[in-house]
Amino acid sequence: MISRYSRPEMAGLWEPENRYRTWLEVEILACEANARLGLIPARALATIRKKADFNVKRIDELEKTVKHDVIAFLTAVNEKVGPDSRYIHLGLTSSDVLDTALAALMRRAADIIIKDIRLLLGVLRKKARRYKDTVMIGRSHGVHAEPVTFGLKMALWYEEMNRALERMLRARDVISVGKVSGAVGTFANIDPFVERYVCRKLGLEPEPVATQVVQRDRHAEFLTTLALIASSLEKFSVELRHLQRTEVLEAEEYFSEGQKGSSAMPHKRNPISAENLTGLARVVRANAFAAMENVALWHERDISHSSVERIIVPDSTILIDYMLARFTSLVDRLFVYPENMKRNMEISRGLFHSEAVMLALVGKGLQRETAYAAVQRNAMHIWKHGGDFKERLKLDRVIGEQLTDREIDACFDLSHTLKKVDYIFKRVFNKRTNITTKAPRH
Repeated sequence: MISRYSRPEMAGLWEPENRYRTWLEVEILACEANARLGLIPARALATIRKKADFNVKRIDELEKTVKHDVIAFLTAVNEKVGPDSRYIHLGLTSSDVLDTALAALMRRAADIIIKDIRLLLGVLRKKARRYKDTVMIGRSHGVHAEPVTFGLKMALWYEEMNRALERMLRARDVISVGKVSGAVGTFANIDPFVERYVCRKLGLEPEPVATQVVQRDRHAEFLTTLALIASSLEKFSVELRHLQRTEVLEAEEYFSEGQKGSSAMPHKRNPISAENLTGLARVVRANAFAAMENVALWHERDISHSSVERIIVPDSTILIDYMLARFTSLVDRLFVYPENMKRNMEISRGLFHSEAVMLALVGKGLQRETAYAAVQRNAMHIWKHGGDFKERLKLDRVIGEQLTDREIDACFDLSHTLKKVDYIFKRVFNKRTNITTKAPRH
């Protein structure tokens, strides 16, 4: 499904061409830094800047022989540059290039995801305000509890995605770390200036202390943040799936002209987007687990993490970008049915006002246990035999001794039940430091 919220640049970020282009960016920046230190002649730097390039097919061809992707990449670049290529990769190890480039790519991926979250927040804010006073039954354990509004659901999701945005901004900072410190991170054959220069140009910070690699707890935090986003989207999607059930039908995914829900049953209109998002969340969470498995490496480095990251980092960022776009479109075009919400509330025959009646009895001086038992006795009769809960309460001798008919009527006033909705909305949407108002960090 293509959404108008989709961002095609995310997939392109991880294409081999762009990945090698980022490697080359790191290598050329390192050459610039070494030239400033007097280790590379200005003429040679000019040649490198002009001629340094590669062909992806040539890299693949070379890798079949050398069995090393960075060496294959460097050989392909060297073929383009000529004799001055001896200054490329001066004092560097492969992970200096790989980890610094990966950090730059993950930071760029984070920027796309941050934009996605902001778009979703805008749609959730709009829906929350539109349905602020649209009353529906709240459910606990899937059973009617007390009234809420559909706008409150949207406000809750908005607040949760604000937390997701805050975590994503933090994860972007955590991952925005490069290292250009040599074979085991000791700067034995490279000046720390090179690292500072390269990282500054890429919008990164130098890793304060590294081995041959940037430590993988950073990557695990990033992937875990994506997993939390996926889990929130699954939570929202599961709610919409329940609300779309035929016997509920309080909200429904947009169903376009010509769309078909079943190969066998022409009447079907299924929550396919919400189900799709529920399934994809499992993949993103599994990838986060793999990222945590990557934290423990042997000594200063092994490469057990490398094969994993080639899958989980591109896949998770692409999936989250897609999931956010699809869910934003889902919410934006959602069908909402207030009349069905009202109809479903009536199924309870007023039972959801039971707490208000109990508290009114407590207010008259009854012990809570006594008040609870009196209200529950009448509620259970309605569950079993039907009838109107309010009228049943008015006929109860124990309750009648404490509450007048007018006082019982007041317990069934929805305006009393929902009188604090405006207060909740102000807490959610009027925050002075609301994260959605912050400018993007660079």
